[in-house]
Amino acid sequence: MIKYIGSKRALLPQILAAIAGVLPPDSPRGQTVLDLFSGTARVGHALKAAGYRVVANDHNAYAHALATCYVQADAERWADPARRILAELNRLPGAADWFTQTYCVESRYLHPDNGARVEAIRNAIAALACEPELEAVLLTALLEAADRVDSTAGLQMAYMKQWAPRALRPLELRLPALHPRPAAGACRAVCADAEEAAVLEADLAYLDPPYNQHSYLRNYHVWETLVRWDAPDTYGIARKRADCRTRISAFNSKPGLAPALARTIASLRAPILLVSFNDEGFISRTAMEAMLAHKPHVRVLEIPYNRYVGAKIGIHNPKGEKVGTVGRLTNVEYLFLASDQPLPALAGAPAAEPAPA
Repeated sequence: MIKYIGSKRALLPQILAAIAGVLPPDSPRGQTVLDLFSGTARVGHALKAAGYRVVANDHNAYAHALATCYVQADAERWADPARRILAELNRLPGAADWFTQTYCVESRYLHPDNGARVEAIRNAIAALACEPELEAVLLTALLEAADRVDSTAGLQMAYMKQWAPRALRPLELRLPALHPRPAAGACRAVCADAEEAAVLEADLAYLDPPYNQHSYLRNYHVWETLVRWDAPDTYGIARKRADCRTRISAFNSKPGLAPALARTIASLRAPILLVSFNDEGFISRTAMEAMLAHKPHVRVLEIPYNRYVGAKIGIHNPKGEKVGTVGRLTNVEYLFLASDQPLPALAGAPAAEPAPA
């Protein structure tokens, strides 16, 4: 999967264990998990593999494509046709046009040779007019191929001053790791604002909301354009999409995050909630516990966690020049488990439940 700030790859064992402790995959009382801020769909992908029926939601187009591939598309239906098409697409020569000019010449996210390949492949995918699930598998393969040869520190707010060694490797499409449909039923990908999708019914809702001012749209605007394929107006050295200035989320605002998250939590139709947050966020542990206090049982797990790869590399300006130092390299990640029914102990969690605020 693509490099992604906020990825829960290292936390998957704790997340899966927490969910399995209250909702075993073969539980007769229910198996549906709502992943409300799905991002790269890493958590939804793992939950599907574990046997849950997953409903994954995200409002960005690239995230919806990833969720459609990794959550909604089933391996037994789409792996073979996707593999055949990807082999054909891998043989296409490059065809440079606006994408290469914008993201490889005016900016330097990809080497122009790879940018031209991306452009040719993306145009070919559009011309195929595939079923949505198959198209999402092909787009995910292209996103991941481009990510493997990009020239950034993991965010598209800036790019390297000199080409990263991986940027000089040729782009290669690979079949994404699809899972078969779980016995619990067909999974689903939704593209909506979190407050709108919160009303979807589930046995457990997993929330991994944005926690600070950094917008995922601005952080991954090239991938948004690659999926939308809309040749947008761009601005600045980073060549961000013009709508990065207008598609503003309350979840990226210090005054807006807590009210938006509180409204979302209040709208959820799930008896069990699992919220992932960290100590760099706009909401403190105490405030989050208070937000979940309508559930009579709450437990919290604290997990030390290394910050994203860019923190290790340092702070760079849009020209790729190092301009600052990082204050710390580790965070504390929190898992808040809230339920209408008594909860089992979480490994590493406090012995007693927090008192409601």
